[in-house]
Amino acid sequence: MSTSSRSLWGIDMGGTKIEGAIMKSSDSVETLFRDRVPTESDKGYEHVLHQIKKMVDMMADHAGYRPDKIGIGTPGTMDPHTGLFKNSNSTVLNFKPLRKDLEKLLNMQVISANDANCFALAETRLGVVKERFPNAEVVFGVIMGTGCGGGVVVNNKVINGLQGIAGEWGHNFLDESGGKCYCGKIGCVENVIAGPALERYYFEQTGNRRKLKEIVSLANGRSDAVALKTIQRLNEMFGKALSVVINILDPDVIVVGGGVGNIESLYTVGVEHLKKHVFNDRLDTPVVKPLLGDSAGVFGAAFLTEKL
Repeated sequence: MSTSSRSLWGIDMGGTKIEGAIMKSSDSVETLFRDRVPTESDKGYEHVLHQIKKMVDMMADHAGYRPDKIGIGTPGTMDPHTGLFKNSNSTVLNFKPLRKDLEKLLNMQVISANDANCFALAETRLGVVKERFPNAEVVFGVIMGTGCGGGVVVNNKVINGLQGIAGEWGHNFLDESGGKCYCGKIGCVENVIAGPALERYYFEQTGNRRKLKEIVSLANGRSDAVALKTIQRLNEMFGKALSVVINILDPDVIVVGGGVGNIESLYTVGVEHLKKHVFNDRLDTPVVKPLLGDSAGVFGAAFLTEKL
């Protein structure tokens, strides 16, 4: 079998960059090509489409051929009933027929899933799940950064759901103190424990604006009572929010990515809070860090094209 017939093509769309990669095969992190171009969403929807085309053309020029399909991880999801894009913080994409427009522009099949689903799929197929939990059937992937996203993988396949919102724990209700979310609801998980929400909470308590890394450092050094309170609140709310996922899905493993996911206390104090809220007399679910870093999104997108 030729390399081209085994290779997988993926695109990871972000708010600031569009990354493309050609994976040599589905069982290796080796890439034949990997590069990125700026998203430049401030220039409008059509411009973003052509930035994606620019990336695909670069991939094709390098590979010397064009495949018949490509996987794309997106900051949002396509509504399976209307074919229109929704729930994206890159708002120029919302209510647009993104997949249809890309298929016409690229002249190839486009298979898409949201970025959290791609993260979960990559960590299942090539990352921490494959390395440490090879028999896991149900995986929940969490991205905690500027927002809170989630993805569900069952038997190595992404579960999108009837409405395309499977895994979207970030917009479950968590606590009134989160205030109004951009989605229109009050007290969403994302508005309580995502990075900007934590920075906002600290500012509201002190009047001082600090980046999350600085707040974490102050909390670890126990030199700032409000910083410590901010992280303690994060750990408690993390446990409450994730317990809902476990009570409904009961996954074999939970993988936590994103910048907030680097806070070490989530895996100790946060997990202790999680134990208090699950509907069981103990917590068996491993809550772990990912292995693939920023490769997860584009690898997961590429995996979307593979037939299982």
